[in-house]
Amino acid sequence: MTLTEKIGAFVAGLSMDSLPADVVEKARTCLLNGYGIGLGCHNTPYVRVARAAALSLDGEKADGATLLIHGAKVPISGAALANAALFHGRGQEDTCGAAHLGAILIPMLTALFEARRLPMDRLIPALVAGYEVGGLLEKTYAGKTTPRGLRSSPLYGSLAAAAAAARAMALTPERIAAAIGNAASFSGGILQSFADGTDEWRYQVGVAGRNGLVAAELAAAGSVTAPHAIEGKSGFVRAFAQVDCDVDALASKLGREWSIHRVTFKPFPVCAFNQTPVTAALDFRKKLGGRRLNAVRVRMNPYETGYAGMDSKGPFSTISGTLMSIPFCIALTILRGEPTMAAMTTYDDGQVNALVDRIDLVSDEGVAQLCCIIEAELEGGESLVVEQNMTTEDYNYDRATVSRMIRRIGSEEGVPAAAYDMIESFVSGLSDADIRKAVDAFTLCPRP
Repeated sequence: MTLTEKIGAFVAGLSMDSLPADVVEKARTCLLNGYGIGLGCHNTPYVRVARAAALSLDGEKADGATLLIHGAKVPISGAALANAALFHGRGQEDTCGAAHLGAILIPMLTALFEARRLPMDRLIPALVAGYEVGGLLEKTYAGKTTPRGLRSSPLYGSLAAAAAAARAMALTPERIAAAIGNAASFSGGILQSFADGTDEWRYQVGVAGRNGLVAAELAAAGSVTAPHAIEGKSGFVRAFAQVDCDVDALASKLGREWSIHRVTFKPFPVCAFNQTPVTAALDFRKKLGGRRLNAVRVRMNPYETGYAGMDSKGPFSTISGTLMSIPFCIALTILRGEPTMAAMTTYDDGQVNALVDRIDLVSDEGVAQLCCIIEAELEGGESLVVEQNMTTEDYNYDRATVSRMIRRIGSEEGVPAAAYDMIESFVSGLSDADIRKAVDAFTLCPRP
């Protein structure tokens, strides 16, 4: 069997009865985080841009899916595009390795289930299908594709979205395989927007969701798809990762090494690679007291320091630049405390910018990923070192922790507690819930 065939059989077999209880619970946590972060993004500008594009491209459709907060009904593809930009607005969505799969899958599936009134017992299996397919490929190949300038979210997210949509639509194993093969042909996405501090990355997640939906619809309609789309000589893996694909080794992990358990959550509105530097900087700030800094060195793993935009010292004019910059995030945290959206969009803070100039980023293979060492020289010759050693488990929150986090963000952004009550009730019920309950929670957000 080809890899798409093996994936098709695996995805088709996912059901509420077959999934382990801990996988189902993690899927509920991912849903809660996705919707909760989305509520806190209501005032970000990217959704307005994506919404205008969706309306221009697809128009309105009375029996379609809802543009969240706005309220208009549009085709599923339009809602997938616009609502993904909403969920990605704070840069605080979930992370599966280097891919933000939740910001792709949850808006797309919400639109699909709302517009087609699909049985709700398919939602979690469809969501898990997306995380498993996207997560399997990301874990195996992101170490090759990211250094080449390819962004994991759209690259692996298109296949994840195809798997999720195909399972939601209850396609046969053969047609699911075709959907995955289609998505392999539609994938891509580069990292340059991070280096330039621009906004393309905000919309990549919606495009990936839309591509996955198209891939599944084409498969459902009978598309003839390359059986070796992933492992072939000119297939996905050879084209993007430039290595051979071991089909049996990859397929053997499906249903054994659940990728959804690798999904982590972000306490701060900064890049996933900046979560630990901010955590270290908060500790550093506490230990620094009122003493003055001369110079700061930050040691991190080369995989992270080499990511586009991470070494930037500005000048900054967009949050796309500040949330990626390790020097900016550390300088801001040392001087102003825990980063907020307001602080991340203050580009003319002279003290912060002056400290950014005195922070040197050092690539150190001896520092593990998700770890950080801050070394500072203080006035008077003193030194201060803070070492922050963290793993994915430190960010692998349970549902109660996610609830507290999203409600804290909601308080910061003026979202009423009732909105979070609604999504928590929806996530707890699910099989006998109505997807409109999650959609209606967004009507409680402050209007622009």
